[in-house]
Amino acid sequence: MSTTEPAAREPYVDFLRAVSLLVVVLWHWAFTILRWAPTGPQPTSPLGFFSGLWIFTWLLQVLPVFFFVGGHVHLVSWEHAQARGEHVVPYLWRHVKQLLVPAAALILTWAVLGFVLGLVFDLQWIRGAVILIISPLWFLGVYVALLLLLPVSAWLHRRFDVLVLVWLGGIAMLVDVLRLRYGYEWAGWVNMAAVWGLAYQAGFFYRRIVDAPRRWDLALVWGGLFALMGLVFSGLYPGSMVGVPGERLSNMAPPTFVIVALLTFQIGFAEVLRPAVERRLARPRWQRASALMNRFALPLFLFHTTGMAMARAVVYFVFERQISDDRPPDLIWWAERPLAVLGPLLFTIPVIAIFGRHRNRRRVTPK
Repeated sequence: MSTTEPAAREPYVDFLRAVSLLVVVLWHWAFTILRWAPTGPQPTSPLGFFSGLWIFTWLLQVLPVFFFVGGHVHLVSWEHAQARGEHVVPYLWRHVKQLLVPAAALILTWAVLGFVLGLVFDLQWIRGAVILIISPLWFLGVYVALLLLLPVSAWLHRRFDVLVLVWLGGIAMLVDVLRLRYGYEWAGWVNMAAVWGLAYQAGFFYRRIVDAPRRWDLALVWGGLFALMGLVFSGLYPGSMVGVPGERLSNMAPPTFVIVALLTFQIGFAEVLRPAVERRLARPRWQRASALMNRFALPLFLFHTTGMAMARAVVYFVFERQISDDRPPDLIWWAERPLAVLGPLLFTIPVIAIFGRHRNRRRVTPK
C-alpha cells in the first residue's frame, strides 16, 4: 500500500499486493446480492444459497496475504528509513497520510451526502446505505494501526523473532476459547489485533520464507490446509472465510483462529506459485499489466463501492429496475456477472480520474 524505496521493490510482492486488492473489488462487484429492508440495503452473497461454494473462499479471501505482504513492505521501508537517519514521526506520517487522506475524504463526502439526501428527501434508509458503502474501509483502520506500531513490532521481531508469531497465535486461540466455550463475545474483538497483527508480523519473515527450500513452501501449504480442514470439519467453525448471513458465526467479524490457518495455507500457496508467476513477470507485457494494476489497485478499492452505488442508482432511476435482487441466483443471474462488474467499473473510473487529477495538481503546486 505505502510506497517503498526503489531498491526494496520486488515485482512479485507488487503483484501479490495488487491482486489481493483487486480480488476484493471483483468479489464485491460480482457477488453482492442486495436485499432491501426499512433500514437500507442488506448484502448477502451466493454462498448463502449454494452449499459447498464456501471452499472457494479459501483462495478468494485474500486479506491475510494483503497483511502479510504489507508487513514485509513496511519492514523493508522502515529499515531503509533508519539507515537514512529518518526520524520515526515523519516516517510514519508520510506513510499514514497516503492511506488516511483519501479514505477520510471519501468517508466525509458520503457522510455529508447521506445527511443532505436524508434531510431533503426524508430517506430513512440512507444511513444504512452510507454505512454499507464505506464499510469495506474497515481494514484500513487496522492496517494504519499496525503501521503506527511498526517500530514496536520491528523491535519485537528483532528481540524475540518467531516467538512473536507463537504468542499472537496463542492469543488468537485463547480468545476463541473464551468466546466459543465460555460465551465472552466481546473477547472476539481482541483478535482484530491478534490475528491481523500475526499476519502483518509474518511478513517480517518474508525473505526467510523465499530463501527456504521448496519443501518448506509445500509444508506451509499442506500444514495450513490440514489445519483448515480440521478446524472447519470439527464443526466449531464455518467453512466460509467471508461472512454469510444466517451462519451462527463468521470467521472474519471478528476474525477467528481459522484465519491463522488460512494465512499459513495462502503464504505457502503464494510461494508455490512464485516461480511460474516470476517467469511471466519477466516479460514486458506482464510487467506493464502488473504496473497498471499497482497504479490503480488502491484507488479502485477505495472508490469501488461508490461506483457500485452510482451504477445501482442509474439502473433504478433510468431503467426503472429494482435495486434489490429478490430472486435467488439462477442461470440468468450467473450470466449477468460480467455486467455486474462492468457497470460499477464504468462509474468508478471517472471518480478515480477526478481523484487522480486532484493529486497530480497538488503535487505540482509550488511550495
